[in-house]
Amino acid sequence: MDPREAIRLFPHSPGVYRYYDAAGSVIYVGKAKDLHKRVAQYFVAPERLTKKTAILVSHIARAEYTVVGSEADALLLENNLIKQYKPKYNILLKDSKTYPWICVSNESFPRIFLTRRVEKSGKNRYFGPYSSVKHAYSLLDLFFSLYPLRGADCKLKITSDGILHRKYRPCLKLHTGTCAGCCVGKVSEEEYGIWVEAVSRLLQGDAHRLIREYKAEMAACAEQLDFERAQRYKQWIDTLQAHYSRSIIVGNPNLSADVFALVFDEDQAYGNFLRVKGGSIIQSLNLRFQTRIEESREDVLAFFIGEIEDKFGALSKEVIVPFPPGVDLDGVQFTTPSRGDKLALLQLASRNAAQIRIDALKQSEHTDPDAYYERMMAELRDALGMKVLPEHIECFDNSNLQGTNPVAACVVFRGGKPSKKDYRHFCIKTVVGANDFASMKEIVNRRYSRLMAEAPDDLPQLIVIDGGKGQLGCAWEALCELGIQDRLMVVGLAKWLEEVVRVNDPVPLFLDRNSLALKLMQQARDEAHRFNITHHRLRRSKAQIHSVLRDIKGVGEKMEQKLLLRFGSVARIAAASEEEIAQVAGPALAAAIKQALGD
Repeated sequence: MDPREAIRLFPHSPGVYRYYDAAGSVIYVGKAKDLHKRVAQYFVAPERLTKKTAILVSHIARAEYTVVGSEADALLLENNLIKQYKPKYNILLKDSKTYPWICVSNESFPRIFLTRRVEKSGKNRYFGPYSSVKHAYSLLDLFFSLYPLRGADCKLKITSDGILHRKYRPCLKLHTGTCAGCCVGKVSEEEYGIWVEAVSRLLQGDAHRLIREYKAEMAACAEQLDFERAQRYKQWIDTLQAHYSRSIIVGNPNLSADVFALVFDEDQAYGNFLRVKGGSIIQSLNLRFQTRIEESREDVLAFFIGEIEDKFGALSKEVIVPFPPGVDLDGVQFTTPSRGDKLALLQLASRNAAQIRIDALKQSEHTDPDAYYERMMAELRDALGMKVLPEHIECFDNSNLQGTNPVAACVVFRGGKPSKKDYRHFCIKTVVGANDFASMKEIVNRRYSRLMAEAPDDLPQLIVIDGGKGQLGCAWEALCELGIQDRLMVVGLAKWLEEVVRVNDPVPLFLDRNSLALKLMQQARDEAHRFNITHHRLRRSKAQIHSVLRDIKGVGEKMEQKLLLRFGSVARIAAASEEEIAQVAGPALAAAIKQALGD
């Protein structure tokens, strides 16, 4: 049946729909509050579809649906079907890592250990996952410092019968005090179970209540003059407070919520999830998504929420989001905060998501450098409002030392990377003293008057000036005098606040400090400065080692070196006889040297 005919039979109910291609493969899975209205959008007004969505529709040969009881059921079913069929046009979860979990084993004396494999049998209890294995290990260190529990290294299958008949031999941990010795009956199963339950409560974010209970127990033990037990409770309280004081990130200890944040970058999305209980973060997860048919940000957020619900189970009663996800879930209140602790949580999650994007881009610089530099140039083009990709960038820098040895440099970037064979040095010729503005105008004029004469088709798309409005204005005057100001863009990059200064724009442009656009401009600016400073230091060094010997006609650099090597200094050359100098320089030149130095 034609899919356009099939959608007429779709009910006005929440559910999940599936599109199949001619070969019978599932190519897209979606959810909807109203199946009929949602699916009809793909076929009723095709001219409104994006290019990618139109391609999807052109491949649909058949459509099917499944009615569910609620939007929450639709969200979970959609997530499961996407994992099952891996449709070509759905959002792709690009996270293939196995995250660490903390496992509490189902034994008489349970073990606490880290694992990356979650068994579906339901016997063991799992807490997590944790995006940072370092964080998971720090929790294990906390638990073992509080309670002498069994860890992953204890492989004994302890039973009460085995303890009674002394089948087990204690290990070194019993003697060091890091194990309670449950294998030899040193601790009862009931007391050991209290410790395990305390660990479970800590993993569920119940630290504050546990601390209050320990304080009450400590006070009761003190009243009963049981100071040894009171001291043990005090040690537990101090350890817990020291650890969880670093984890409390909001002022309200009663705040419990799930937090979702997303950062979008073309067809990629980077998400951070935080689970907060009692004012402390107890779970965190980073995920990457690739959108396939230009899904809305609401669709991506809904998919993210479904993925977290699948991994962690039921969501908290309050879910903090940057914008409404376009899905209603029973028993869940979506909050988009504008101030206070909840906004601080959302901003923290957003910073984490932005860092995921930065890390992914850094990784792509090595794994796919061509795509990385293409993205960098595209971001710079969009940030500056350019019409073309800045594949050829030139950056200028000038420097002097109290007006002496003024020099300048031009570095060239092609395809987002330095092209060192095209770098150029300039010695300032027409400007006297320390005048950065006039120096900038001179070198820009010299650079492009020569380039117009030798390679007029090789003008850069973008010129970056190291400096503010003054340097930029002088560079713009030089370009206008050459008549090429309309063939390229020129901007200034001021060092103080890293603001981008534009011609005839009184308001500077501030780019995101973590953006690739600013990074590329900074790299060009810093490279120009490095190249220029190296040249400037070389010229200063040559000026400082210049001696009066070079002012004598006939004495060049090599003769100067020979004389200094033989006599050690100019003063000793002056004190030497003409015959001694002649042994190095010859009679005629020796006479000239002696006469010049004698004066």
